[in-house]
Amino acid sequence: MRRLIRRPAYVAPHDPAPSKLGYRWQRLLLTPGFRATMRIGVPLALIAIIAGTYFSKPENRAAVVAQIESVKQQFQDRPQFMVKAMTITGADQATMTAVIGLLPSDYPVSSFDLDLEQTRRTIEALDPIKSASVRVGAAGTLEVRLVPRVPSALWRDGAVLRLIDDEGVVSGVVAARSERLDLPLIAGDGAEQHIAEALALFAAAGPLGPRVRGLVRMGERRWDIVLDRGQRIFLPSEGAVAALDRVVALNAAQDMLDRDVTVVDMRNADRPTLRMNDEAVAAMRRTNETVATHGAGN
Repeated sequence: MRRLIRRPAYVAPHDPAPSKLGYRWQRLLLTPGFRATMRIGVPLALIAIIAGTYFSKPENRAAVVAQIESVKQQFQDRPQFMVKAMTITGADQATMTAVIGLLPSDYPVSSFDLDLEQTRRTIEALDPIKSASVRVGAAGTLEVRLVPRVPSALWRDGAVLRLIDDEGVVSGVVAARSERLDLPLIAGDGAEQHIAEALALFAAAGPLGPRVRGLVRMGERRWDIVLDRGQRIFLPSEGAVAALDRVVALNAAQDMLDRDVTVVDMRNADRPTLRMNDEAVAAMRRTNETVATHGAGN
């Protein structure tokens, strides 16, 4: 007889223990470094492979570069970044004309195309300019403010008359002395390097000032003061201002320079020397001879 109830086939119980491969995989997943590699490193590697494959073709690289430049140009050409005009202040017309030649001539221009620091250095390289500031104003105007060099004297450099400031920096040239009669005149090798002493001597001339025609640097070590009527004052290499003060005092007391004197030699402070002109020397000789003759006759 056949049994009415069918018994299920025997099934072996499931072994919960993982396989060797599964065990090793689970152990790797428990390693922080491995998890980070799988989460970050593998995606980055895939991205790098895809990007490297794409950029390995020159046409793809050119297309990307062109797209970047296009976006960059569109950003730089936005209205708020455009310079529409320029203003220059602080100098005379001739200097401003020279500065205009160093600035962009076509407007509007993007402020990203302007190197303001380089422009400032280029402007300050001009002789008449002591300092300059260059900025883009809020209204889209390139603002240039100039501080010109103020000439303190004329320096005769060979046949050229140069304007120099109180720092001895050349700020321009003039064609003739008559163009700047308001400035004192200096000459000689190295005169521009001792402009401070020269200006001090001009200031110390006092009542002799109207008669001073200029200062000449002698041997790059001392000054001669040139007066009208062909007179000169030889000053020492040290203590020149003090020596000039002494000459001014002597002249005020004895009218020394109103006489037939051609040179006042102050190079030896202990023994000032006067040199007479030829006519005065001849007259003195005649007087001495006359006195000697009369003395012999008596």
